[in-house]
Amino acid sequence: MGAKSGAVGRRYDPDRLFLPPDDDLAPNRPGETLRARLDASRTGRGTLLLARLLGRRPVEDHWRRALAAEQQVGAALDALSAGGWEVVHSVVLPGDAVIPHLLIGPGGVFTVLVEPTRRVPARADDAVVRLAGERHPRPAVRHARQSAARASLVLTRACGFPVPVGPVVVLAGATEIDDESERGDVRVLTVRQVAGLGVLGGVLHPERVDRVHTVARNRQLWVGC
Repeated sequence: MGAKSGAVGRRYDPDRLFLPPDDDLAPNRPGETLRARLDASRTGRGTLLLARLLGRRPVEDHWRRALAAEQQVGAALDALSAGGWEVVHSVVLPGDAVIPHLLIGPGGVFTVLVEPTRRVPARADDAVVRLAGERHPRPAVRHARQSAARASLVLTRACGFPVPVGPVVVLAGATEIDDESERGDVRVLTVRQVAGLGVLGGVLHPERVDRVHTVARNRQLWVGC
């Protein structure tokens, strides 16, 4: 079912009108899933402090860093709304996987994965990201590609027309990125480069943007994907 025109000429989508509030992802804030994990954590401040003093890294500290990074990137993406873009934050998939941000607009649809990093240079190739000073590469590029492919299948099936999804990785903290990839299908960006996504266009008509956004904000769509 597609969008229809109302009495004053504005588009509305019946699916959106009848979407139960508990299933509507549109109100999600950036990092909503991480907020929920932190709120549900029963680890006391004393236990966290002791772990840090002993040189351990509590998972809550990782969640807080990741939350700050998703908030920063989410704010940059929300700023694109004036150009006809929509964003759905914290899309939870089966298996505890999460799409931090789903960007939908004139330039197409993108899954935006966020990697919190230190303020260091980074290198990206067709599968991983390497950060200066870190021994092990991060498989962020590969994960972004898999996430985008998964989202494309779900949205295409639900919308009834092809919905290609482009993978994006944002290194929140990296000072610069040397992109060594050959295929170029995954965009690896710093936070300050996120605004450049807003200039993309010529892919989705506004009615298609509305339709994909309506479908994507339905929590039930992603539960069984």
